[in-house]
Amino acid sequence: MASDPTSGTPDGPDRPGGVAGLDPAETLRMIREQQERARDATEPDGRLLFGAWGLAWLVGYLAMWTTARETGTPAGWAGWVLAGCIVGAMVFTIVHSITRTSGTRGASARIGALYGWTWFLAFMAFGVMLGAMGDAGASPEVMAVAANGFACLIVGLMYIAGGLLFGAPSMAAAGGWMLVAAVLAAFAGMPDTYLVMAVAGGGGFLAMAVVEHVFRVRRRSPGAVRGREGGGRSA
Repeated sequence: MASDPTSGTPDGPDRPGGVAGLDPAETLRMIREQQERARDATEPDGRLLFGAWGLAWLVGYLAMWTTARETGTPAGWAGWVLAGCIVGAMVFTIVHSITRTSGTRGASARIGALYGWTWFLAFMAFGVMLGAMGDAGASPEVMAVAANGFACLIVGLMYIAGGLLFGAPSMAAAGGWMLVAAVLAAFAGMPDTYLVMAVAGGGGFLAMAVVEHVFRVRRRSPGAVRGREGGGRSA
């Protein structure tokens, strides 16, 4: 076996730092990074979901509030803007959830598909219920409060469910905040309820997108990986 001419120590796989050897800590770090990349590639990206719903609610509800400040009733075009924004965010959520989990097998793929399509079913039921309330003679103000409340409840509960299914605490936290926003909007009165939805709802989602991005960067940083490895070895 060849020896290092400077130290006389055998240079082989058992020698730390040898040509054929690998640093155990570096090997663990590489494995951790591969696991993180695999997880990110097969689970919904919270940053994209938060961003989509944040922009949808911010733009849509600001349009409603802006046109309702004087008369208390939003303009017709503002309602179409809000509807378009919500439909766009819902479609994006369905496609993104199904696409991200399409490369997985078995239960994970079924969970992703069911989660995505549940959004569609929930908002379809939402529209039918609003139509039934209108047929029953509900006033425009009652319809507005109910529409905002139902939307918040659906989104909040779906995000909490997503957090449980995908092991994403940030999604569950955002869902909890949406339930709080539903209560705040219900008591704000017209037309301020639209402003609450835009700021608390849309702004809350956008803030969570930033928080999620910071967590992902920290999770991938070498220091965080070494910390998890050290914790695993000491356990």
